[in-house]
Amino acid sequence: MATTFYHIGFGRDDLGERAPTIALLSGDPDRAKLIAESYFSDVKMLSEHRGLNSYLGTLPNGRAILSCTSGMGAPSMSIVVNELVQAGVRQIIRIGTCGSIQEHVLPGSVVISRAALCRQGAANDIAPLEYPAAADPFLTVALAEAAQQLGADYHLGITASVDTFYEGQERSESANPHLLRWLRGITEEYRHLNVLNYEMESGTLFKMGGVYGFAAACVCGVIAQRTASERVIFEQKGVAVEQAIKVALRAAEFGPQ
Repeated sequence: MATTFYHIGFGRDDLGERAPTIALLSGDPDRAKLIAESYFSDVKMLSEHRGLNSYLGTLPNGRAILSCTSGMGAPSMSIVVNELVQAGVRQIIRIGTCGSIQEHVLPGSVVISRAALCRQGAANDIAPLEYPAAADPFLTVALAEAAQQLGADYHLGITASVDTFYEGQERSESANPHLLRWLRGITEEYRHLNVLNYEMESGTLFKMGGVYGFAAACVCGVIAQRTASERVIFEQKGVAVEQAIKVALRAAEFGPQ
């Protein structure tokens, strides 16, 4: 009996005879659609269930691939990833956006995460706090090599992966300017620990990769410079996201199979 997974809205039988083993994962459904329609051939929309848009396509080298939506944050992403792995996916590259916390990591560039400082509740349901949130080394090297070949402005390092966009990333210009004491100054502490950026999914993704046995990696476009301001720099978002997409696509095509 064919299985359609409850949240992603498709199953193994929907993937055809050459079922893909790699997925590009975006929080934004519009980004998942853009990737599929702009860079894949033979595109097939698999589902728009719950706004978790998923597309099946082919890379220029003939490799089958998925472009999927994870939703915002680690809890939503953990559901999607669990079901993708059940559907046969063995490599996942997250393509996201992030905020820099280092002066030399500029908006418009990309960050490739080799590991995450994981401050996420969803991850604690996957593995203990002490369990390493480390990216797959081979897929991460493929991303770095892709960035070099494309001439992208990229940085490789450690990411702070947190659950909230405002409080957890020490933003006080919001509905809640009264941050908890332990969060005040946290960005400066992370800066001194050589953490490059903030984002909201990679730590849980990396722990899931270790526990579930799939290769996980992450590349994010830098859209905020937190050493200067709390705001998102929309003027640089398009460049940053395009660079991240192209790096991920090249790694998917020419990296480990």
